[in-house]
Amino acid sequence: MSLDQLFATRMGRMKASEIRELLKLLDQPDVISFAGGIPDPALFPAAAFRDAMVRALGDVQAGVSLQYSTSEGYPPLRRWIADHMRGLGVECGEDNILITSGSQQALDYLGKLFLSPGDTALVGWPTYLGALGAFNAYEPVYDRLDPKSNRAPSDFRAQAETRGGRVKFAYLSPDFANPTGVTLTREERESVLRLADDLDCAVIEDAAYQSLRYDGEPVAPILALELQRRGDIDACRTVYCGSFSKTLSPGLRIGWVCAAKTLINRMVLLKQAGDLHTPTLNQIVVADVVADGFEDHVETLRAHYRVKRDRMLAALERHMPAGVEWTRPEGGMFVWMTLPEGLDGAALLAEALRSERVAFVPGAAFHADGSGRNTLRLNFSSPGPDEIEEGITRLGQVLRASMAVARAGAQQS
Repeated sequence: MSLDQLFATRMGRMKASEIRELLKLLDQPDVISFAGGIPDPALFPAAAFRDAMVRALGDVQAGVSLQYSTSEGYPPLRRWIADHMRGLGVECGEDNILITSGSQQALDYLGKLFLSPGDTALVGWPTYLGALGAFNAYEPVYDRLDPKSNRAPSDFRAQAETRGGRVKFAYLSPDFANPTGVTLTREERESVLRLADDLDCAVIEDAAYQSLRYDGEPVAPILALELQRRGDIDACRTVYCGSFSKTLSPGLRIGWVCAAKTLINRMVLLKQAGDLHTPTLNQIVVADVVADGFEDHVETLRAHYRVKRDRMLAALERHMPAGVEWTRPEGGMFVWMTLPEGLDGAALLAEALRSERVAFVPGAAFHADGSGRNTLRLNFSSPGPDEIEEGITRLGQVLRASMAVARAGAQQS
């Protein structure tokens, strides 16, 4: 007997995360890894967490921190987040906030909430592969979301109907996107809202990197822009997904959703059925830490990551061969690289690991249709500045050799 024959059809859409597999390379000390989109552990506020944990487990507080809690989340943390959102231009209350086990859980719940098999999700080409993994379980089809295009809403609608469903949402990360590092302009954000209005669909705003801006002027969140038009968050179609994973600690798994109360209430039902609530102790500890010096901590992150971003961009300028292009992000954790046509990111990774012990994420994983094989993602937040210099030097050597082989093959053919 094999249990495989009993699996639901959705399991055919589930794939192992290439990033989770590549993170295993971090245990190999001779590998310089640009693969994981992970924070620098040296910047975790460990002392603040240690002190907060002691307070949370004190005689008075332990009965709360070790107990079951409400599915919506720890009220003081929700109130802090609501205040934080108001600082971003989103007038909201505690009832508009749901605490989730990282923003990844929020994406899973939103896929479950909106998608029936055959429905269409609009996503970027490329987009965050964790979002694809979360949505895949609910058997959608994907269509390409490009805020710069003039594609008519009727075309999206017709394509969705042809595939047996309707467009349910547009998913995007407007600030320093994973994987490209690109930030959308205000006009591009407005264009997504106009498209969503025409299609009568939701907008999922993944704001995991919103706080990590190193250059340029901040752009208002999509939810803030919509709120300016509608005057009431409970009339908005945008769902804002925030996270403390990139600013405080990914290991505590604390994220949040800010949206209309009707949507929050539905997500609470999913939370109750899924895991009852996010760990109470973790929520209390995070609430304690953010209440005392969150902005100062984020400023420290910005200063450190700005140096690493600049080091990577300068190294790319020095060591990349002609014909290779890359983004120049104003913040976040990633640089997106486009190779000459004919080169394959997966094959390049295999060669880079074999010959130079350098790791990155091939770009096809971030494309819903498996395209983009001549692209790759580089992370600059995790490695040190000297590792960045050495790793980019090695990667440039691999690329020169691979491009020479490709040219020789083209000449022979």
